[in-house]
Amino acid sequence: MGTEKAAGTADNKGQQLMASLDCNTCHKEHEKVIGPAFADIAKKYTSADEEMLAKKVIAGGSGNWGTVPMTAHPDLKLEDAKEMVKYVLSVK
Repeated sequence: MGTEKAAGTADNKGQQLMASLDCNTCHKEHEKVIGPAFADIAKKYTSADEEMLAKKVIAGGSGNWGTVPMTAHPDLKLEDAKEMVKYVLSVK
């Protein structure tokens, strides 16, 4: 039996990482706050490359969802950012 947890569960690694950072200040699963809702991100990037999106999380920036910049996370490991992206893309 596998020990991996389904995306969207409380013990999902990407979700845990996001809770430990500042992500929930600007994002919610189904509600636009300062940044877009995770569900909207998942809809927009259905066929996007996870590594490219992970690099966007690390670099931060603006222009994809308006003029408010997303905070950069330069100390975040690429593998951790990928786990976060997998979680966000799993939100329906």
